[in-house]
Amino acid sequence: MSTVFPWLQQIAFGGVAGFIAGYALKKVGKFVALALGLLFVAIQLLAWSGFVSVDWAAVQASVDPLLETSSLERAWRSLLRLLTYNIPFAAAFVPGVVLGLRRG
Repeated sequence: MSTVFPWLQQIAFGGVAGFIAGYALKKVGKFVALALGLLFVAIQLLAWSGFVSVDWAAVQASVDPLLETSSLERAWRSLLRLLTYNIPFAAAFVPGVVLGLRRG
């Protein structure tokens, strides 16, 4: 029993932590998506009415390096390392996040 108990603790904590993280992520994600959408509409309205001029080429030039394949691959490898570091915790955390996203 002493070898199983630490795993049970990790699984229980991982599930609860995952659920809380997923629930919070969904609530915050909705707000962030709404805020970004409203910001984009506001910038478009200001540009349309002539108050501001947006240099979209400069915006694209500053965002493109973030979306390069090497950056995305590096982020993916980092995520996989994080998820496989502590398998019992991660095995419960990921389904917990999914449940939290569904309930949120």
